[in-house]
Amino acid sequence: MNIAVLCSGRGSNFLNLLMDHEKGLITDAEFVVMLTDNKAAGALNVAREFEVPTLVVPRSAYHANREGFERRLLEVLEPYRADLIVLAGFERVLGETFLNAYPQKVINIHPALLPSFPGHRVWQDQLDHGVKLAGATVHFVDVGVDSGPIIIQGVVPVLDADDADTLADRILQVEHWLLPKAVALITAGRVTVSGRKVAIKDIPRKIIEDAAFHTMVWPPLDV
Repeated sequence: MNIAVLCSGRGSNFLNLLMDHEKGLITDAEFVVMLTDNKAAGALNVAREFEVPTLVVPRSAYHANREGFERRLLEVLEPYRADLIVLAGFERVLGETFLNAYPQKVINIHPALLPSFPGHRVWQDQLDHGVKLAGATVHFVDVGVDSGPIIIQGVVPVLDADDADTLADRILQVEHWLLPKAVALITAGRVTVSGRKVAIKDIPRKIIEDAAFHTMVWPPLDV
């Protein structure tokens, strides 16, 4: 499976994908290109370190012309014949022009437990709402904002002393673990989608049985 990764920033999730691939934890896959809309993105350095080809398509060159931007993305990605597009900190909302070319082949990592808290500023929003549990979600991308079918989620506690930065750091640790696992499931052919529901094949029976009787409560209660 050919994988293209789209990044806008430092590329920490991209780095963890490449490290897991190098360890043999993501199989039957090749990272064929990393595309960024930011010519100063740290992800470019990550790509060079792992000898992944790079593409730069500055969003600023297209101003309010999202369709033109997406058509350019499709044009430069086409030679790489990507089977899966991974948004790893890509700070642009993709619309029908792009998504119609890759139906159910685009996934994203979001730093909240969707469908709650889509969009931006999610760390502060979670704190402002007083949630006790936060986390990250890997989901298929549709034409809504963070509204596609959910593949896998990870949970972290929200501490009384948290600010947006400390919560973001804790969630990022989950993202680094979660995104490679989701990609590995997809490349292994274990993920199927039916409507809004994503099924994962071959989950060990013991895990299913344990999950059926496990409840997490935060903060811990001694009553």
